[in-house]
Amino acid sequence: MFCAAVLENLGQTIVPDLGSLESQHDFRTPEFEEFNGKPDSLFFNDGRRRIDFVLVYEDESRKETNKKGTNEKQRRKRQAYESNLICHGLQLEATRSVLDDKLVFVKVHAPWEVLCTYAEIMHIKLPLKPNDLKNRSSAFGTLNWFTKVLSVDESIIKPEQEFFTAPFEKNRMNDFYIVDRDAFFNPATRSRIVYFILSRVKYQVINNVSKFGINRLVNSGIYKAAFPLHDCKFRRQSEDPSCPNERYLLYREWAHPRSIYKKQPLDLIRKYYGEKIGIYFAWLGYYTQMLLLAAVVGVACFLYGYLNQDNCTWSKEVCHPDIGGKIIMCPQCDRLCPFWKLNITCESSKKLCIFDSFGTLVFAVFMGVWVTLFLEFWKRRQAELEYEWDTVELQQEEQARPEYEARCTHVVINEITQEEERIPFTAWGKCIRITLCASAVFFWILLIIASVIGIIVYRLSVFIVFSAKLPKNINGTDPIQKYLTPQTATSITASIISFIIIMILNTIYEKVAIMITNFELPRTQTDYENSLTMKMFLFQFVNYYSSCFYIAFFKGKFVGYPGDPVYWLGKYRNEECDPGGCLLELTTQLTIIMGGKAIWNNIQEVLLPWIMNLIGRFHRVSGSEKITPRWEQDYHLQPMGKLGLFYEYLEMIIQFGFVTLFVASFPLAPLLALVNNILEIRVDAWKLTTQFRRLVPEKAQDIGAWQPIMQGIAILAVVTNAMIIAFTSDMIPRLVYYWSFSVPPYGDHTSYTMEGYINNTLSIFKVADFKNKSKGNPYSDLGNHTTCRYRDFRYPPGHPQEYKHNIYYWHVIAAKLAFIIVMEHVIYSVKFFISYAIPDVSKRTKSKIQREKYLTQKLLHENHLKDMTKNMGVIAERMIEAVDNNLRPKSE
Repeated sequence: MFCAAVLENLGQTIVPDLGSLESQHDFRTPEFEEFNGKPDSLFFNDGRRRIDFVLVYEDESRKETNKKGTNEKQRRKRQAYESNLICHGLQLEATRSVLDDKLVFVKVHAPWEVLCTYAEIMHIKLPLKPNDLKNRSSAFGTLNWFTKVLSVDESIIKPEQEFFTAPFEKNRMNDFYIVDRDAFFNPATRSRIVYFILSRVKYQVINNVSKFGINRLVNSGIYKAAFPLHDCKFRRQSEDPSCPNERYLLYREWAHPRSIYKKQPLDLIRKYYGEKIGIYFAWLGYYTQMLLLAAVVGVACFLYGYLNQDNCTWSKEVCHPDIGGKIIMCPQCDRLCPFWKLNITCESSKKLCIFDSFGTLVFAVFMGVWVTLFLEFWKRRQAELEYEWDTVELQQEEQARPEYEARCTHVVINEITQEEERIPFTAWGKCIRITLCASAVFFWILLIIASVIGIIVYRLSVFIVFSAKLPKNINGTDPIQKYLTPQTATSITASIISFIIIMILNTIYEKVAIMITNFELPRTQTDYENSLTMKMFLFQFVNYYSSCFYIAFFKGKFVGYPGDPVYWLGKYRNEECDPGGCLLELTTQLTIIMGGKAIWNNIQEVLLPWIMNLIGRFHRVSGSEKITPRWEQDYHLQPMGKLGLFYEYLEMIIQFGFVTLFVASFPLAPLLALVNNILEIRVDAWKLTTQFRRLVPEKAQDIGAWQPIMQGIAILAVVTNAMIIAFTSDMIPRLVYYWSFSVPPYGDHTSYTMEGYINNTLSIFKVADFKNKSKGNPYSDLGNHTTCRYRDFRYPPGHPQEYKHNIYYWHVIAAKLAFIIVMEHVIYSVKFFISYAIPDVSKRTKSKIQREKYLTQKLLHENHLKDMTKNMGVIAERMIEAVDNNLRPKSE
């Protein structure tokens, strides 16, 4: 009667006159003794009922500024909500804070019947019997001693017992492996069930529109927090002998710096935090392992370039006083830019020799194969985890989001079941929503492109300033000019500004993307996260990579020549690359963005939560942590946020893009990513175990939309690296010169050589041919020189086709296109062969899945037959007894 009355009055959020809900919660201010001297207790005050969830609110009657109307509405909503929780079978107990009597902690316990009921509704797989399938012994017996050193000590973290599992059904409870009711549902499963209930319980109905769910109540301030409990402190074990101390074990064997060389205890991570967290760390660990091979090859290619830079003939010519020292280069902007000698780029040409070498080509091809191997082997590893963690058929079990269910007001006929069902909007309404969402995403992408254009305009305008302000010693002997050329200064400052703009736009768009996805209203949590993932990655892709694409494929490609330069917006003269190309500038851009992003993420993820928790400790009474209960200690930790893991994935995928898309310009990128990821794993582990409240455990079958995103990046990476080698580096022009233009009929040398390459690739321009707009160039220091050189392949003045592209240019273009086609086809062929040769699910895992499915069905069938036989026997006995009674003569 009480529950019915509550549900009838939800429209007014009035609780029946049964006294305040607080009195029914056994509400009182407990002293330290009331916790029985056990601050790490995970149970109600009776010591028997386990705390599965904690809700925290601020008592309105004790607030200093009491807004009566607002506070009364909040109190009634909260009372209605808690009353409905009781109606759903949950048990509540409220306790005031030890440190702040305005705070109230509502402890939630799910009894056995509630757990069983919702385990069936949620299709949770639970143990049937111990798994007796023997694991295959390791094929690397000789390396057992080495893997043992890297593995977690099994005497500390004991391996989990394996079970055959099946979706739970209450009417077949006897089929399940229930040794101890208290241990049948582990804490993570209990918290997941309770959160499922908390997310769907109503607290108000207005005009037939239901408002429900703990998330709304927390967002509106009615509750200050809602979270499951950590099982103990992370630095020491609990005094309770029944506590598994999993948080302490995770900190000791996973998050502590001394465990940085060890493998991750994935099974314990999954058990404590759920499959969704577990699959993330499994993927991150596997990605980091594969980066080790890429880093070794990348360092080898870098060392090859470094050790052979002294043999770089074209760099020697740039630095030679009789070659580069006598070549006068044309101004790179109008009026203010001076003429300059080629040898002032000596230092940058030496650095360029390290990255623009034959090793770069080898490494780009290797990375095209590496990324395919990584993705294919990860699929196999993911399939193994699906089997081991019972998530093979997870997609069939997933429930609709409560936000989706709340909007289901349209009734339609299901085409399959021919029964009525409710949906949130019609097909026409869905099309409108998709169109609006796509338009919003497109608008923000255009905004990013506008910011990139702004950076380009900055580059073009500030280059003139640096050219005018920096020393103008034409001989290049000034120490500042030697290392800080106008091109270098422009590149560094533009990269820093670009990084700042990227971070600002990221912060804004994160909120916009969440608003767009909420408006789109995906049905399941997986659909929601996949939709948000695609929006965020599309934005981040343009935001992070657009400047790199500009430098790699557009800068210096459409500049014209000194007598007829190309202008942006009719005002800004297009940027030119250094005589050695834009590869070194691309490397600088990648280094600044990758390094700056890593530093910024660590500040956001580690430093800020640590400072917030530190401030919180200072505000609390000194030494109070020893006497505060477990739920109050956890409340003062930082909330992770529902999309916290999403940002971790996004960070790593953006890094994956830098490692693969532009690796031809920066072979040390995998090494930097490897070092970052080794630290990232432990930093994330430390953050989860020490700084944040325990997350609600969630199921996950795979890494979701991030898998196809990585596959798309892998395909695009082949094209970008081939084009970087062809169009950004000078490798193809050097090869064309070496094999075709260094010897007759085009060259003067008797054998193949790189000598004369610089002179051959710099075209000649007559100073008198400058247009009026450029006549103001300060070339008074030229002496008797009447010509200057510029980077292009054009005929000299006086030629019948002066300033037109020469034969060398067309040879180079043909070679570049041929190189791209050949490289792409070779790598794509290898990728296709690898993808075909390596199945997504190993034969061993397939056999295990089929074997377990067979044994599970057999077990359930046998138990069902036993029950039927037993029931048939009882029925037969009764029938025989009835027949005997009918045949027996009646007594007189």
